[in-house]
Amino acid sequence: MNPTLPPLRALQAFECFGRLGSVSAAARALGVTPGAVSQQLRLLEEHVGVVLLVKDGRRATLTSAARAYHELISQGFGRLMLAQDYILAHKQSEELTISGLPTLVQKWLNLRLPDFQASARDLAIRVIATHQEPDPHMLEQTFRLTYGEAARRYLHSRALFTDRCFPVCSPDFLRRHPEACKPARLAHLPLIGIDWGERYTTEPHWRDWFEAQGVEDIPAIRPVVVHSMSGLALEAAVAGQGAVLAQGSFVENDLRAGHLLRLSEASLQMPDPYFICWGPTTLDRPVARDFLNWLMRVTRPLRSRTVQPS
Repeated sequence: MNPTLPPLRALQAFECFGRLGSVSAAARALGVTPGAVSQQLRLLEEHVGVVLLVKDGRRATLTSAARAYHELISQGFGRLMLAQDYILAHKQSEELTISGLPTLVQKWLNLRLPDFQASARDLAIRVIATHQEPDPHMLEQTFRLTYGEAARRYLHSRALFTDRCFPVCSPDFLRRHPEACKPARLAHLPLIGIDWGERYTTEPHWRDWFEAQGVEDIPAIRPVVVHSMSGLALEAAVAGQGAVLAQGSFVENDLRAGHLLRLSEASLQMPDPYFICWGPTTLDRPVARDFLNWLMRVTRPLRSRTVQPS
């Protein structure tokens, strides 16, 4: 017996013949002539070196060994059909997956998604909030919202906007510390810190902001609490634990709702923009292209905004 796999067309003809019971029926199902089916069956017998068909009167039937062989072949073709159904459903799925940095997703994207969903009512959106950057090779039909250098790892990316930072606090904190509106006095009040991690060394911190405001004799800044997530730092500020150097895109809703108050119009620009990234097949689906076009429209005013003076 030949140890290599038989030709796929021969296996397909054999599977179809065994399932439908005749050469003519198999030919109609495959869209070929009966002679072509018979030829493929003979090729299969020659390849495996086993008699698969015997004549029963004028009809050909499977031998006992061929029936067992056919059952196994049918299972294989069944799995192939399931795989094909899966990939078609995956390609045509009306589900959009977006992975993003937690606070960017929570405080910025979530505020805007209803606007996109209003124009795509049957679309299900899966949002994954994680600091972990996906494997670029696995980013097939998923968008990734990320920051700075991390975008370079992906095949496709576009800059969304570059954020700015300024101090905010809760109304209760400002009532207890009305001097917080003065930078020199704010430096001596309870401050909340954000730890960007080892990879990010140029992002604004409290000392950068005080120096930009010309504050002299800046004290050794020891935040009352340091968070690794901007969202947690903002929650601490809303709870009145201290002032935080917040990103404008993350606090717009809290400012609008009155949960936080801006302490100064002076701001510092982030050194890098936020990006949307995607893989080689992400834009194969119309819903993905629609989402990308929508997001670029939404962020166009942010990209065109002139750099404000510190």
